[in-house]
Amino acid sequence: MRNFRTLFIASSALALAGALPACAQMPSPSASSGTQQMTIHPNSIQPETTLDITANAKVKRAPDTAHITAGVQEEADTAVAAMQAQADAMTSMLLALKSAGIADKDMQTSNISLNPVYDYVEETDTNGRRSGKQVLRGYSASNQLTVKVTDLDTLGETLDSLVAAGGNRFSGLSFSLDDPSGAQDEARQKAVADAMARAELYADAVGMKVARIVGISESGGFEQTPMPMGRMAAMAESADMSSTPISGGEITYSAQVSIRFELTK
Repeated sequence: MRNFRTLFIASSALALAGALPACAQMPSPSASSGTQQMTIHPNSIQPETTLDITANAKVKRAPDTAHITAGVQEEADTAVAAMQAQADAMTSMLLALKSAGIADKDMQTSNISLNPVYDYVEETDTNGRRSGKQVLRGYSASNQLTVKVTDLDTLGETLDSLVAAGGNRFSGLSFSLDDPSGAQDEARQKAVADAMARAELYADAVGMKVARIVGISESGGFEQTPMPMGRMAAMAESADMSSTPISGGEITYSAQVSIRFELTK
């Protein structure tokens, strides 16, 4: 009996000795928690400490450039005759633009087309039934040109010269800045300043301070009030006037920024 008790105690001691190294290798709960805390990036932030602000700003400028979309449309019995008529009219328009001081690089063909033209004719058969059919009348050829005008003082005269040269289609007139970067940057700066001021206001209202900017995104762009199409159509009727009056007004460049701020106590 004494030998069995001695053997049992020795076996238990050996088992305990083998378990101690394994226990030494297992991290304690507090050590494991400390390891997890160290993996958090020092620049990380919690959602409750952030503030998102979206701000808009606009800058108005007088334009210095105009873009005209004008052209000709001619109709003839045959496709060849229609194309020749529009080619002659477009050549006259190009010569008029060059005489007005428009450089070749500021003139670009934006569309050219040739289409059949039909008349709708109603007929009555011997039984008195009426029906309709399309009858080919001829062909219509059109040519469209986009022109950049940098001298706005001569814009009305340039439009009149196009009409006198054979232009009978005006589909667009827009204004812009030849270099809009300055106006765009000013709008961006105003939008950022507004966002910064509002962030300080909100932070102060909740007893906190703005610590840093976490991220910035931008949107926005160019705005303009379009010219009424009725006025464009009236230009063709004003070719006999001294000069078609044109007003460029103001154009607006806008910017929108979204900024995320980190707040701190």
